[in-house]
Amino acid sequence: MGASEQRSLTLHPIGFIRSQKQVKFQALHQPVETQSERNVLELLPDNRHQVALQDLAGFSRVWLLWWFHRNSSWRPLVLPPRGPARRRGVFATRSPHRPNPLGLTPVQLIAVERRRLILGPCDLVDGTPIFDIKPYIPAFDSFPDERAGWLDDVAAGLETAPEFVVQFSPAALIQAEWLLTHWQIDFRSRLIELLARDPTPHRSRRIRRRGDSLFVIGCGAWRAFFCVLGKTVDVQSLDAAYPLRFLNNLALEELPDREAQVAFVDRFAGSAS
Repeated sequence: MGASEQRSLTLHPIGFIRSQKQVKFQALHQPVETQSERNVLELLPDNRHQVALQDLAGFSRVWLLWWFHRNSSWRPLVLPPRGPARRRGVFATRSPHRPNPLGLTPVQLIAVERRRLILGPCDLVDGTPIFDIKPYIPAFDSFPDERAGWLDDVAAGLETAPEFVVQFSPAALIQAEWLLTHWQIDFRSRLIELLARDPTPHRSRRIRRRGDSLFVIGCGAWRAFFCVLGKTVDVQSLDAAYPLRFLNNLALEELPDREAQVAFVDRFAGSAS
């Protein structure tokens, strides 16, 4: 190894993302930028950081270099959530399970307020450490005509209409409306997006079989139980993802939607499949 080659490097965050996304399920792989969503990058209290933001307000988009802080291991082959259930080399994917779990995201820059950047939709969960900010320069950073390997084939398939129709049973609708009314929680659109394309068991999409005809999909802090009848996906019920012994253990500080899950279990005990 040459004198200039180092086995390890030290990085320090310059700030952290503040958003409403507490679990990865809430962070879309490609954010829908037409949605009205605001996220905040809070830089650490260092006067140099505020000075370093000078002149950034004229840009409409920035690159964020960040850390997949909830991952502690990596795999050379991964199962992407998009496309057929086929493992791919991690360097040919955007998987978070990487040798060095670095992420790179272009995001709309709405405003610069002292040490805070007001951002548009992004795929980062709350508390994500940020290492660097770079301006997005359209003339240099956009190559729309380049090839995207195996993702081109997946994209072509996604251009066709979804194969499955997703419907909710009366019981599931009552549960979903209760969550929305009392807790402003509604994951139905994301659930429909996933199940309409492919409801078959898939580890990365968190779909598992629960019997001869019943399946369950993990939806962040929640679960949905469903059956598949031909080309119809029937969502039969919703449920909290965590058991009460976890929800009532206050030593587990970062359980998402804790109060909502406890209230849900109390309200709908025994209704999950």
